[in-house]
Amino acid sequence: MSTTSFSDLNIPLSLPEGLSQEQLLEFKPFNSWLSTLTNSLRLQADASHPFNEDPYALRFITVQSYDVFSNKRLGFVKLTATVSNSTGSKLPAIAFLRGPSVALLVMLIPDDVPPDSNERYVVLTVQPRVPAGSLSFVELPAGMVDDSGSFKGAAAKEMEEELGITIHEDELTDLSELASPEEDDSEGLPKAMFPSAGGCDEHITIFSYERRIPRAQLKEWSGRLTGIRDHGEMITLKVVPMKDVWKAGARDAKCLAALTLWNGLREEKKL
Repeated sequence: MSTTSFSDLNIPLSLPEGLSQEQLLEFKPFNSWLSTLTNSLRLQADASHPFNEDPYALRFITVQSYDVFSNKRLGFVKLTATVSNSTGSKLPAIAFLRGPSVALLVMLIPDDVPPDSNERYVVLTVQPRVPAGSLSFVELPAGMVDDSGSFKGAAAKEMEEELGITIHEDELTDLSELASPEEDDSEGLPKAMFPSAGGCDEHITIFSYERRIPRAQLKEWSGRLTGIRDHGEMITLKVVPMKDVWKAGARDAKCLAALTLWNGLREEKKL
């Protein structure tokens, strides 16, 4: 471990062997986390803030470990931070940083049903998820956002890689954007779903997409093998009636969040 500090924030920083401060500062998820946290801490100066009388401050950051992707790009960072006030009260501050992701609620509509029909089928993926201890985890199609930062572009790319559908970005509907609270978001949090905010910075922007297809094609989709084998993706598609998706994808936070957003937005006639 080596210890240095941020010149602009004057916060001590401890780094593991092999990771430089320059590499860490080029890692977008770290910059986003630090910027958002710093902004949230500043808000304590407002007299109405619950921590105003004895505000918390970021006092130390220790990067415990990191992972590098095959293209030599920093992929994941695990760190601990000391966030405390004048009495020594500390906030839980262990974080696994990996950055933003996208998820896709893809709905197929048989072309023989009327426009106002509620008959829809959702495309799920079945693939190995070793961190969950599973070789056949059922979930919505999803993927990480690359360094370009294009959420719609990442979603369109995942649709092509995992589902074999080529679409234009404009055909996607951003459910997260439509459902974002209208009140002032002074902390500047992304308009996305945080599946594990107690330990991870990952936030998932959820998109929806609808396509009318011949009914006979529904069976062709289910069981189709997709994914990029060079990336270790072994994906099988599963087509499920919309009314049963909450059960089929009950273990997947992305799936449950997407259904909630889609149903809520439809009830409020925003879709």
